[in-house]
Amino acid sequence: MPSPRSNLTVIAFGLALAYLAAYQQFKLPPVLPVLLDSYRYDRTVAGGLMSVYAVAGLVLSLLLGQSLSRRGLAGPILAGLALMVAGSLVSLAAPTNQGVVLAGRALEGAGFAVLAIAGPVLANAAASPRHLPIVVGLTASWIPVGQLAATALAPVAFAGAGWQLLWAVAIAASLVMALWTWALNRRGQLDLSIPVGAAGASAVPIGARQRRCLILAASVFTLWSCQYFAYMTWLPQYLVETHGLSPSLAVVGYVIPVIVLILTTLAVGLVLRTGVPLGLVLFVGLVSQAAVWALIPVTGGGALGIVSLVAYGIGAGICPTCLFAMPSVIVGPGGGAARAFGVIMTGRNLGVLIGPVLLAQAFKLAGGWEISAPIFGTVAALAAGLGLWLAFWLGGLGYGERAYGAKR
Repeated sequence: MPSPRSNLTVIAFGLALAYLAAYQQFKLPPVLPVLLDSYRYDRTVAGGLMSVYAVAGLVLSLLLGQSLSRRGLAGPILAGLALMVAGSLVSLAAPTNQGVVLAGRALEGAGFAVLAIAGPVLANAAASPRHLPIVVGLTASWIPVGQLAATALAPVAFAGAGWQLLWAVAIAASLVMALWTWALNRRGQLDLSIPVGAAGASAVPIGARQRRCLILAASVFTLWSCQYFAYMTWLPQYLVETHGLSPSLAVVGYVIPVIVLILTTLAVGLVLRTGVPLGLVLFVGLVSQAAVWALIPVTGGGALGIVSLVAYGIGAGICPTCLFAMPSVIVGPGGGAARAFGVIMTGRNLGVLIGPVLLAQAFKLAGGWEISAPIFGTVAALAAGLGLWLAFWLGGLGYGERAYGAKR
C-alpha cells in the first residue's frame, strides 16, 4: 500500500536517482556526431555504447527487483553510484579507444540497473494515494528529464568545454547523490520495510494471471523500447547527415520530442487518475508511434518534420507512463511492485539492447537511413498489437479502470 502521508524528501530523492540514471545513459546521443567525427568509431560499436546499458539490466533487473523489496537500499544505491563514477572515469581515460569506452559504458550500465529500479520504487512507495498520480507522471518522465539535462549541456560543451563536460557533470552529480544517500540512510529512510513502503508487502505472492500480464507488459516494453532507443540514439546523427544540420542545431531538433514527451507524461498521469482504462491509453500511444514511423518517408524535413517530432514526443510520453504504471496496477504498489518492476525493466532493457545496434547495422547494410522506417514501423505495429491484447487481459482481470489513484 502507498504511504498514508507523502514523504516529500524520499520522493525527491527517488526521482533524482532516476533522473541521474537517465542522464548517464543519454549523455551520449547529443555528442555522438562529434565522437564519430573525432574518433571514427564503428557505427555498430557506437550503437552498442547505448545498448550496453541493457546488458547489465538484463542480468540484474529481476534479481534486483526481488532483493530491493526485502532489504534496505543504501548499499545497492551507493554501489550503483560508484559504478557510474568508475565507468565515466574509464571513458575519459581513453576516448580514442572504442573498446575502452564501451567497457566504461558497461560499468555505468551496471550502476544504471540499480538506480533505474530503486529510484522509481522509492518515489512511488513514499507517495500518498492523493499524490501518487502526480508522482507517477514525474516518475515516468525520468528518461526525458535525463535526456533534456544532457541536451541542455551539449551546446555548452560544443562552445569550448568539449564533450567531456557531460561526463564530468555525471561524476559530480553521482558524488552529490552518494552524500544524500548517506544522509538519508542515517535517518533510516531507505529501508522498504519501514513507512517508505509497505511492511510485509514483499511476502505477498504474485499470482499466475498477474504474472502473465506482467510478461505481456514486458514484451510490449521490449518492442516499444527497441524503436524508441533506436530513434533517440540516432536522431542527432540523422539530422546531421540527412538534413545537413550542425551538431548544435541537431540538438535543437533532438530536444523537441523530449520536451513534448515530458509534458505528455505529466498530463497522462493525471488522465489515468480519472479512471480511463490504462490499456486503452497505452494502445493509443503505441498506434501513434507506429504511424510516425510509417509516415517518415512523407514528412521528411521542414514543417512536416517538426510535426513528426512533436507527434513522436506525444506517443513517447503516453507509452512509458502507462508501462511504468503496470507494476502497481497489476500487483499493487507495495513490496510486490519492486519485483514486478524488475520484470518490466527486463523487457525494457531487452529493447534497449536491440534497438540502437539494429538501426546502426541496418544503416551499414543499406547504406542509408531509408530502411529504418519500415523496420521500426513494423516493430511499433507489433507493439500496438500486443498492447491491444494486454488491454483485454487487464480488463478481464478487473484492472481496466484502475491506475495509480484512479477514481471509481
